[in-house]
Amino acid sequence: MKTLKFAAKPSGFEGMHSAPESDNFKRPGRVKAATRWTRLLSAWFVLFALTATAQAEDYTYTTNSGTITITGYTGPGGAVVIPDTINGLPVAEIGNAAFRNCTGVTGVAIPDSVIRIGAAAFQSCTSLTDVTIPDSVISLGNAAFSSCYGLSHATIGNGVTNIPLGTFMNCGSLSSVEIGNAVTVIESQAFLECSSLPTVTFPASVNNIEPFAFYNCTAIKQIYFKGDAPPDESAFGLVFNAAVFHLPGTTGWDATFAGFEVFPWDPVILSDDAGFGVGTDGFGFTIEMVPRLVWHGCYISVVKASTNLTCGEWIPLQTNTPALIYSISFNDPQWTNYPVRFYSLDMP
Repeated sequence: MKTLKFAAKPSGFEGMHSAPESDNFKRPGRVKAATRWTRLLSAWFVLFALTATAQAEDYTYTTNSGTITITGYTGPGGAVVIPDTINGLPVAEIGNAAFRNCTGVTGVAIPDSVIRIGAAAFQSCTSLTDVTIPDSVISLGNAAFSSCYGLSHATIGNGVTNIPLGTFMNCGSLSSVEIGNAVTVIESQAFLECSSLPTVTFPASVNNIEPFAFYNCTAIKQIYFKGDAPPDESAFGLVFNAAVFHLPGTTGWDATFAGFEVFPWDPVILSDDAGFGVGTDGFGFTIEMVPRLVWHGCYISVVKASTNLTCGEWIPLQTNTPALIYSISFNDPQWTNYPVRFYSLDMP
């Protein structure tokens, strides 16, 4: 005799074996259960189809070589989640001016299917507050996020190699930006008049910052370089009283850069300090900054740990906020859970 089997799992039921057909063998309760599951699944598929259709109807788009280019947005605004597929095809590009002047858009989630963002794609989205460009994006158009007056944070993914002309121009509320570690060139006016940006960190990949790239970014006080000095020093016009910090071992640095005093970023772990070693709170140590660096606003942003120096993932363990503090205490209560653990100090 076969039995009827249901599994109450989030994904539905895992299997069903039918009972033999017989007038004397009836299981009304289980038949009803199967009917309920069928109705639920049918309702789910209908809801999914309606949602997908509603997402597609929020956009105008074209099909190019088996991919979708979004050319316009007609939705209600708010927090927009761009679909990764439309009509079964991957959304590969957000076209020129696709979201321009969409003042009701407050947030946008760009899927990993997107590899290109066109010129002025999000220009004048004045209510947009945060944007993350995923690592899949390899090409940005000019002025893609210019005049987004409410934009406060931007993350540029690790696929972008060039930040083009006027990308974030006139984003007056931009207070933090994370530049991906594949960027080599920052073009002219890319961050022009981002007047709320207090600090900027350039990855080691950056070798060219064009004139006026950070022109009139009047709030900048700390400029961090993880690589060698770029050849052009005219990117920071109308920026005053800033300081430049670079990693030890990098080259091309003089006493000043772009008219700003230059310092090596060289925090020291005090191995002879009483706080070094195993204590009641775990393995710990004290990090000390050179006083003159602290007075210029330099600080240790993050302490990270990894189990492999060459290819391991570096996990943030402690984040520090800017302060006039010359030394920071660090403790790792989880150190006994690993056969070996390495620590690193990060620039802001």
